[in-house]
Amino acid sequence: MAAIYKRELRSYFHSMIGPVIVAVLVAFTGVYFMAYNLNAGYPYFAYTLSGALIVFLAIIPILTMRSFSEERKNKTDQLLLTAPISISKVVLGKFFSMATVLLIPNLIFCLFPLIIKAQGNAFFLVDYTSIFSFFLLGCVYISIGMFLSSLTESTIIAAISTFGVLLVLYLWKGIMQFMPSSAISGLVGVIVLLTILVSYIFQMTKNWLISGAIEVVGVIASIVTYIVKSSLFDNLLGNWLGKLDLTSIFTGIVENNIVDVSGLVLYLSIIAVFIFLTIQTIQKRRWS
Repeated sequence: MAAIYKRELRSYFHSMIGPVIVAVLVAFTGVYFMAYNLNAGYPYFAYTLSGALIVFLAIIPILTMRSFSEERKNKTDQLLLTAPISISKVVLGKFFSMATVLLIPNLIFCLFPLIIKAQGNAFFLVDYTSIFSFFLLGCVYISIGMFLSSLTESTIIAAISTFGVLLVLYLWKGIMQFMPSSAISGLVGVIVLLTILVSYIFQMTKNWLISGAIEVVGVIASIVTYIVKSSLFDNLLGNWLGKLDLTSIFTGIVENNIVDVSGLVLYLSIIAVFIFLTIQTIQKRRWS
């Protein structure tokens, strides 16, 4: 894994991708820092970081788009697939290299609360917790982008699809306001989500019997539950999908100055899930 990590990290900084990403994130955040913390005298650096969240929509797709799609396009992925190293180590090596690129500007951000302290009051616990959660949220987005890159050999498609997903996640809170709350819409939503899950299972297994059985059992169980107690489906989609409002975990620290430990655990869990899905996608191609 160390060899993959070093190779990938070197490739980011031998090209312009790594330096540009670091420079853009630091420069954008620096502008907010000057406006809010230095000129306006606002003592929380966490507030500045909340304004920099939108930069992820631009830099994460650029960072992740070539992680696997370029290897697949150039056929160099065959070397990785046949190398005497597990796929999990390959995926982790690539993930940690991208996380390291993102870590560099976050380490620079650690200086900003000290600058605020030099000018007056500073709140180190809130600021450094927000920097850590900001980095974790970026790693969540990296894991999503890496997974999408593993699904295609086109870097453009990987970048556009990652941007689209991140944009939806960024606007998730507003989207949830238009989510229907009736019980029947909750039932339909459960069936749709089940069908999406079954479709992915079929893509991985190519087994109609297993996929069909899961779909039939899930649909019957949902309908029976709806008939017995339909109130369970009231606002079900809003309650379930509302938990995917990932930015609210970060902004909660900014607005309430409270560390949401369960939210940080959710970040780590999502990272683990998408790393696992990437490993399974590559593994499937290895044996196909």
